[in-house]
Amino acid sequence: MRTTFKIGAALASVAALAALAGCGASGGSGDGSGQPVAAVSGAASKPGTVLDTPFSKPQLTLTDTHGKPYNLVKETAGRPVLLFFGYTNCPDVCPTTMSDIAIATSRLPKADQDKLRVVFVSTDPERDTPQRLGTWLAAQDKDFTGLTGDFTTIQAAAKSVGIGIDKPVKEKDGSITVTHGAEVLAFWPKDDKAHVLYMSGTTSDEFAADLPKIIKSEAP
Repeated sequence: MRTTFKIGAALASVAALAALAGCGASGGSGDGSGQPVAAVSGAASKPGTVLDTPFSKPQLTLTDTHGKPYNLVKETAGRPVLLFFGYTNCPDVCPTTMSDIAIATSRLPKADQDKLRVVFVSTDPERDTPQRLGTWLAAQDKDFTGLTGDFTTIQAAAKSVGIGIDKPVKEKDGSITVTHGAEVLAFWPKDDKAHVLYMSGTTSDEFAADLPKIIKSEAP
């Protein structure tokens, strides 16, 4: 399997543009438009940047790790949510990101852990079966939600929240290249909208510092 890691950056201005960060050999926004993925406020060095225009949750129904339909909007209504698009064969950014989130959530009081929903949506659904996804996520945190299903549906959902992903490509040597945005979106419980975006490389300490505010629908 051949993958490369590509990191974008948020431009340090009031109306900065968040670029792609992900695993893969190809670039772009994932839909061929070449447009920036999101407008954010704050300096690029800040782990969580506040979105100028919050994103609504994707109208997305996929298959969870138990093989059952999971409606993202209905299942997470009124709860703080961290949403990430990635894949289980990712050699670097995906396991690191989920591990950092798992460490951060473990530091929360039990009541806050029960409120928070962490949702991982596969960008490589052909290989990420419910069983494989469940096993992989359980190694991070058994309470994480994993979703898989039709790629076109997943790509459209990602695009609706400013995340670019490309269809997995089988290379001549038999390896699979998967390119996806590596940002984490934080949805506030008060309005079920994503107000904060975390770039790839956000640490467990940084997530831990921000999560109590996210749970209370406060800007970090």
